[in-house]
Amino acid sequence: MDHLDYRSLAVLDAVVSQGSFEKAALALGISQSAVSQRIRALEDAAGRLLVVRGQPAVATGLGQRLVSHHRNVKLMEAALDIDLGNKISMPEVGLAVDAASLATWLPLSLQPLLSPPRCQLNIEQADRAKALHLVREGSVFGAVAAAGPDDQPAGGTGPTVTPLGVMRYVCVATPAFAGHWFGDGFILEAAQLAPAMTVDGDMTASFLRDVLDLKGPYPHHTMPPSAASLECIYGSLAYGLMPLPQVARALAEDRLVDLAPGHHVDVALNWHAWKLDTPFTRILSEQLVATARRVLLQA
Repeated sequence: MDHLDYRSLAVLDAVVSQGSFEKAALALGISQSAVSQRIRALEDAAGRLLVVRGQPAVATGLGQRLVSHHRNVKLMEAALDIDLGNKISMPEVGLAVDAASLATWLPLSLQPLLSPPRCQLNIEQADRAKALHLVREGSVFGAVAAAGPDDQPAGGTGPTVTPLGVMRYVCVATPAFAGHWFGDGFILEAAQLAPAMTVDGDMTASFLRDVLDLKGPYPHHTMPPSAASLECIYGSLAYGLMPLPQVARALAEDRLVDLAPGHHVDVALNWHAWKLDTPFTRILSEQLVATARRVLLQA
């Protein structure tokens, strides 16, 4: 491509964000045929397909890289607006975050970012594999994900990796549930009968194997992180592993009890982010890292 048509890139961004040519046209206030023409012109210039037409319409690899480039340029233009004293636009910044962080410390970092508004945040809940895929392909600026052996160290060609701390999970239940099912303690025979609530089945199975040597099946409900999964615990319907920051107050107030004191699961978290030095992305990274390190356990 000899040069980039940024008006057409804005159309490509809209198609990918909205998931269809029709919705992109409505969002941009132009005709659907104009959207199609802009996309075809970009594809002709690139010599490659940029959007897979379907329900929803999705970007190809090159299409996603062009969308990411367009969003980064918008962020840098917004930074220039500040320097020039112009009316500040509201660029969109995408994040991928694990469920436990979304439920605990991440909301504490939003106040400095959103008041006064500095950007439009688009936060997606994602497990490690999905979060790293989104940040590496440029769909999001940054991701909070469990640490892994393949995390690229800071200073490489990809996103930088910053340690945030450790999310500790403890096995909890209400006193009523514990008294009914675990009156003789957190023992193997009781765990083979008591219903557990699992958000991450592998984590729970590993915990029960390590603590109780429970290697076979056990009764459990499987739910995504939600109000329903919390209600299972607080409603005395199940026991389960919960992030310590989420249940610390309830434990202190004796509304929940730790079924296996001294036993827990620790998950180290990292912040993966592209090197994009704008006021928005710099403040965002600083706030996320500072908040996480204040709430999470530090080595």
